[in-house]
Amino acid sequence: MKLLFAAFLLCSLLLCSTFMELATAAMPTPPSSFCPSKCNERCKKAAVNDRCLKYCGICCRECKCVPSGTYGNKHECPCYRDKVNKKGKPKCP
Repeated sequence: MKLLFAAFLLCSLLLCSTFMELATAAMPTPPSSFCPSKCNERCKKAAVNDRCLKYCGICCRECKCVPSGTYGNKHECPCYRDKVNKKGKPKCP
């Protein structure tokens, strides 16, 4: 019985790792110039530009997209829109 359970766990672990590899491979990595250029455009009118660039960069790397324009349009990138900080406020500018 223990051997059967151990074999089941091993098979489950192998299947999970395979699916994780497939899921991460499906998400293309943006070019290294993508996030800085998009965030510069997004933050060019921000009052606190360095903070805007910092959080935009974090969100861009995680979400692999940045909404167009300097404000709003977050519907274009749901991941970017839905990120929140510890206080439940929007994380991404």
